[in-house]
Amino acid sequence: MEQRRPGVGARARYWFDTTLARGTPALVGWLVVACLAVVVPASAALVWTGPGAPASLPGKLAAVWRLTGETLRLGGATGTPWRVLLSVLLALVALLYVSTLVGLITTGLTERLIALRRGRSMLLERGHVVVLGWSEQVFTVVSELVAANANQRGSAVAVLADRDKTAMEEALHAKAGPTGRTRLICRSGPTTDPAVLALTSPGTADAVLVLPPDEMRGDADVVKTLLALRATASGAEGGACVVAAVRGGRHLTAARLAAGARGVVVDSDTVTARLIAQAARRPGLSLVHQELLDFAGDEFYTTFHPALSGRDFGDALLRYANASVVGLVRDGMPWLNPPARTVIGPDDGILVIAADDDTAELADCTPLVERQQVAGVRPPGARPERLLLLGWNQRAPLVLREWGRNAPPGSVADVVADEEESTMRAACDTGATDWNCVFRRGDTTLPETLRELDLGSYGSVVVLGHDPLPGQSPQEPDNRTLVTLLVLRHLEEESGRELPVVAELTDDGNRPLAPLGPGADVIISGKLIGLLMAQISQNRQLAAVFDELFSAGGTQIHLRPAADYVLPGREASFATVVAAARDRGECAIGYRSRAEAGSGPGFGLHVNPPKAGRRRWSTGDEVVVIAGHGTARGSIPGSRDARDGQAESVRRDE
Repeated sequence: MEQRRPGVGARARYWFDTTLARGTPALVGWLVVACLAVVVPASAALVWTGPGAPASLPGKLAAVWRLTGETLRLGGATGTPWRVLLSVLLALVALLYVSTLVGLITTGLTERLIALRRGRSMLLERGHVVVLGWSEQVFTVVSELVAANANQRGSAVAVLADRDKTAMEEALHAKAGPTGRTRLICRSGPTTDPAVLALTSPGTADAVLVLPPDEMRGDADVVKTLLALRATASGAEGGACVVAAVRGGRHLTAARLAAGARGVVVDSDTVTARLIAQAARRPGLSLVHQELLDFAGDEFYTTFHPALSGRDFGDALLRYANASVVGLVRDGMPWLNPPARTVIGPDDGILVIAADDDTAELADCTPLVERQQVAGVRPPGARPERLLLLGWNQRAPLVLREWGRNAPPGSVADVVADEEESTMRAACDTGATDWNCVFRRGDTTLPETLRELDLGSYGSVVVLGHDPLPGQSPQEPDNRTLVTLLVLRHLEEESGRELPVVAELTDDGNRPLAPLGPGADVIISGKLIGLLMAQISQNRQLAAVFDELFSAGGTQIHLRPAADYVLPGREASFATVVAAARDRGECAIGYRSRAEAGSGPGFGLHVNPPKAGRRRWSTGDEVVVIAGHGTARGSIPGSRDARDGQAESVRRDE
């Protein structure tokens, strides 16, 4: 078939495109032609129709030239040809000068605006907090730091991440909310580059937080960031408190070496596994952890009252009306729940749970104790427990080991996951003989898989999401967890029995979607680590406090029946509960009301209630206590310092 020849229009368009492809000179030429094609006819029309137009044709042409020159800023001078050419030359030079000057100014302003947009200017702040990296914890950390500095003027939080500055600011303002008196400053660039890291002025900061990355392989970047921080702030006086987090134990030692003596490195997987295991053995405990970790309610503070010097620690438990005493701070290190007859030294601080650091006031609450309402001591019953673990990820072996350390002899943990049984067994092979672990392969999102299990026989059900695969959406683990929870909810309705479920989620936004009861235990791993890092950044001593509370042995937070402390069905003050807990070697810090467990902002949990508060205690109520004697001076349990501290407390008791 004979090809049809292109028309005149097509050839004209092709010729025009070809001329434009020749570069800037062609563009300037076409611009001149286009301007003349409009200006010259318009000028001629104005001259020919004007009332004062020259009569002769040369006069009219000269008027057209002058009007065209004035319009195009070409001078428009008339006379001999040389005079006209010189006028045009001067006009072109002036036009070139002005356009070049405007271009230089525009380019300079554009570069400056781009630099500001990228966040590459130096911070001139002192006493601020620096947040390095961008992960799921950044929104929690920033919002908690804003809450901690709500009553302070001039506070600032600087965030450095390898992201666009404007995008970071928009995301933080959208998810973290208003910042109040705290100024939020974002800087863009890699956190592993000392030159870029210096933009945040870490040497003059009060605290530096290094967030764990969303990917496991990013723990190496945390180590590199800590090394860059050391190189940047090596010459600074004092030094900021450095708080970092890694996702696995592989880089934990390296991160602690890079952080230095003033640094605190949190193993996020281990902490999360411990919290899940504790919540599995004591349902409702995650609410207590949430309350103590965020800045919205009551937190740990250290107070100094010389009036308590020389008194026993047990006496100090009833010396605060609006604060709960939980330990001492001796030689700069916290000591949780020391023996009641431990003498308070003149330099000891009192570790309390209070609404703020200046609200703990001395008041003798001993007259509020009603001894006739104290329940008798009941022998503890340690029956074997049964745990059902649904799902598998890298934290699953840690959860099982932490749960097994405190499980009574004869306890059993059943694991159902879409994983090879040999892989799960090898990961959990601890050699423990006092409890057993049974593995079974199955898809936990299928109802028939869970129907084959005797769900009513388990004391707790833990639901874990799998580790996201490379290239997979971060929401995928939560998606499977939500489906598993939906199936469990359906089976609960069929059986008419509510299961104590502990669910692990990665995104706090998925918490309202979880088909669970309002007061159920939901562990938002990223949020809890962010809360923990924010607390430690404000008070480095809390690192040892939370390490002790979250450990498998030693001092821990417990939810115990209120009937163990006060007579059920009777009205009594909370001071009576504190005195009863003191008799058992414990520190009572709150309670959970069974009647309020299904509603209210705290789901029945009350931390640090007033000692004078009176209520009728029912059988289903629980008391929140800190039990187990911790190690004095924050030393490592089992070390020589720990044995010396325990021996000292025994001598004081004698």
